[in-house]
Amino acid sequence: MTQALRQGSGMSRRLLLLLTLTCAVGVGTVYFPQAVSPLVVTALDESPGSAALVVTAIQIGYTAGIFLLVPLGDRLPHRPFLVTLVALTGTGLLAAGCAPGLAPLLGAAAVVGVTTVAAQVIGPLAAGLVAADRRGAVLGTLLSGSTGGMLLARTFGGTLGEWLGWRAPYLVAGAVALLLAAVLARTLPDTIPASRRPYPALLAEPLRLLRAEPELRRSCLYQAAVFGAFSAVWTCLALLLTGPAYGLGAHAVGMLALVGAVTMLCTPYAGRLVDRRGADLVNLGCLLGVLVSAGILAAGARGGAAGLAALAGGTLLLDVAMQSGTVANQARVYALRPDARSRLNTAYMTCAYLGGSGGSWLGVRIYGRAGWQGVCALVAVLAALALARHLVAPRGRNARQAGGGGRGAPVPVGIGGPPTAAPPVAAVGRTV
Repeated sequence: MTQALRQGSGMSRRLLLLLTLTCAVGVGTVYFPQAVSPLVVTALDESPGSAALVVTAIQIGYTAGIFLLVPLGDRLPHRPFLVTLVALTGTGLLAAGCAPGLAPLLGAAAVVGVTTVAAQVIGPLAAGLVAADRRGAVLGTLLSGSTGGMLLARTFGGTLGEWLGWRAPYLVAGAVALLLAAVLARTLPDTIPASRRPYPALLAEPLRLLRAEPELRRSCLYQAAVFGAFSAVWTCLALLLTGPAYGLGAHAVGMLALVGAVTMLCTPYAGRLVDRRGADLVNLGCLLGVLVSAGILAAGARGGAAGLAALAGGTLLLDVAMQSGTVANQARVYALRPDARSRLNTAYMTCAYLGGSGGSWLGVRIYGRAGWQGVCALVAVLAALALARHLVAPRGRNARQAGGGGRGAPVPVGIGGPPTAAPPVAAVGRTV
């Protein structure tokens, strides 16, 4: 039994596959209730608006979990922390599947939302288990798992729910989560917490890091702008496809979303590119991609087969750009403060979700006044603002080092040292 593992030796292919699967299950848990909601309406004799509260409860819980629990990734050993989170998610899913009415279902959904933040804890863990020149590739692989979980969750929930009733997806997902927790308990390496600060200080730290780290603010701006554009497009796409220009059903949006499955193949490549060329180059390509996608999407307003082709191509380019940019941004963020990666991720993800919420809100209002062309103009403006920041502002030292572009010496991992200099993860004991 080793006393400490060198950085980069704690991530095997088996462990990476397991962590990727955990990300897929965690993110999928947030999305599959959307497909089950109509079945809940019928089975529990509730109004559509009331049943939709289940989805809202999970989403609100997820946001709360990012703020309240993810910072603990710097304070607690990752193995028991992750196992507990996944086990609580599984228990909450089983409780939801057995709920006798809407109120207990809402309570269980809120618990599931709060605890299903495993993917946001896994990112900082993985960043500390691999050398700097592999970090982008690993983050890209994990993101492909999250994307797969998001895309397949609705199909899983809807299909299983149609066959066996609305409870079946919850019960099956709960059993899978509990099984995954048992496997994680036996497989994850032990880690040394990067911080011993009290919990209230951890909660306040993301805001302090935003003030202190210009590279964190830059990454947050990029992601908030791009995710805001992404959310505006996908929120208004249903209005366009079901409107007079196309006259299609709501299922058409789901079919179009499957085009985004290509991003599962692109994000690992983007991660390797970050490792080789650095995060800034990937960000530049992604922001240009979002700008180009706005022009392609604008052609979708004409309707017909040509319009559908434009929508498919534009949303695919937008999806690839957003997900690849996420890899670049996270690689830059995780390189800033190895002792505070979970808190950095909390600040980053909070800004991203605020940008996404703002994009959805603004997109719907612009669509009501200026139609689809107005939404595409919003996408172009958001991309142009982020691109202007990228081109004219000076880069910091960490930006040049983050995400590859050179194979410098990895940060040593071990026991001891001042907290501010310690790496986020020191894997000890169990090897994989």
